[in-house]
Amino acid sequence: MTWGFSGPGEILFGEGAIRELGNRAAALGSRAFVVTGRDSGRAAVALDSLRAAGLAVSAVPAPGEPTFEVLRSALAEARSFAGLSRNGEPGSGSDSEGRQAGPPPGIVVVGFGGGSALDLAKALGILLSNPGDPLSYAEVIGAGRPFPAPSVPVIAAPTTAGTGSEATRNAVFAEPSRGVKVSLRSPYMYPRLALVDPELCLGLPPEPTAYTGMDALTQVLEPFVCLKANPATDALCASALAEAAPALRRAFRNGGDRAARSALSRVSLFSGLALGNAGLGVVHGLAAPLGGRFPVPHGAACAALLAPATRANIRALGDRDPRGPALERYARAARLVTGIAGAGPEDLPAALADLAADLGIPGLSSWGVRETDLESLATDAAASNSMKANPIALTKAEIEGILREAL
Repeated sequence: MTWGFSGPGEILFGEGAIRELGNRAAALGSRAFVVTGRDSGRAAVALDSLRAAGLAVSAVPAPGEPTFEVLRSALAEARSFAGLSRNGEPGSGSDSEGRQAGPPPGIVVVGFGGGSALDLAKALGILLSNPGDPLSYAEVIGAGRPFPAPSVPVIAAPTTAGTGSEATRNAVFAEPSRGVKVSLRSPYMYPRLALVDPELCLGLPPEPTAYTGMDALTQVLEPFVCLKANPATDALCASALAEAAPALRRAFRNGGDRAARSALSRVSLFSGLALGNAGLGVVHGLAAPLGGRFPVPHGAACAALLAPATRANIRALGDRDPRGPALERYARAARLVTGIAGAGPEDLPAALADLAADLGIPGLSSWGVRETDLESLATDAAASNSMKANPIALTKAEIEGILREAL
C-alpha cells in the first residue's frame, strides 16, 4: 500500500495557546487581515494579541455559512488592505489580469471563529496571491483553474469544535442562485499554522456544540471506513472515535467542562486531518446539496444523516460485500464508540441514533425538506466527490432511503 499524508504547516494545541497568536503572526508579516465569527466581540482576545505584537490590523466578520457574494465583498476589503486593486492587481488603477501571481509582502490572514470564518480566511489567503474572480478557481460551477501561486500565510484559530477547517486544504461556499455549495481547493490552502485553543470553545451554547460535534464525529467515522483510509488516518480516527461521544454529551450538558472541550477540539482537529487524507462518504455527499438548497447548517445536516447513512452502508455491505474489510471496520468503530468489547456493526447505527436523540437533533423536515425533494437530492448526492470514497456504491433508492429516514 502506497500512501501519503499532508496537513497544515504547524499545529499548536493547548489551553491558552491563543496568547501565542500575536508573536506567531508577527513572525509571518507586519499586517494582519482578520476574519472573525458573527460575534466579532469574541475576537477581542485575538485582535488585542495581534496589535500588542505590533501588527496593523483590519477585520471583517463572516456572517454565517459564507456565499460567493460574501467572499467577493471580503476579498475587496482584503485586496485594498494589501494595496491591490479589486481584481488583485498592484495599486488601484487597472482591473486587468496581467499581474504575475504571487503573495503580496507583509500580509498574514487570520481566521478566528467557526468553520465559516476559517474557510473565508483560507480563501482570502489564496486569492490575495492569485488575481481574478473566485469563480474562476471554483469547482463544479466555475472554471476550476488551479491556483498558480502559494497563499499568503494563514493562521486558523477555531472557536468551535466541528469542521476541522484548521487542518484542511479547501474552503466551501454557497451559490444560492444555483442551489449548490462548492469548494475552492488547493494544496496551497493549508494554513501555515493551526492554532487550536480549547478554551475558545468554553461556554459555546448547546445547539452549536451539538451540531459541530456531530460534524466532527461524522468526519472521523467516514474516513475510518472509507476506501482511501491509511494507517495515519486510522490512528487519528480511532483515537477520536473513542472519545467523541462521551465528550460531546458532557459538553452539551455543561459548556464549561474543560476536559470535554479539549477532547472535542482534538476530535475536530483529527477529523480535518483525516478527511483531507482519506476522504469522506455518503453523509457529506448528501450534506452538500442539502446545504445548497435548504437553510440547514452543515453540522445539523450531518447530525440528522449520520445514523441512517451508517445503517444503509452496513446493510449494503452485508448484502453485497459481506467478506470485505469495511464491515470489520464498522465493527471496530462500534466498539470504539460504544465502549463495548463485543459490539458488532449493527450496534453502531443505534448508538449514533441514541446520541442524536440525547442532543435533540432535529430531522431534515425541520429545515423544510419534503418527500418530494428526495429524488433530486439523491441524484445530486450520487454525483458528489464525497461519494467516491464511500465504502460501497449505493443505489439511488438506497440514498433516497437515507434521506427518508432522516426526515
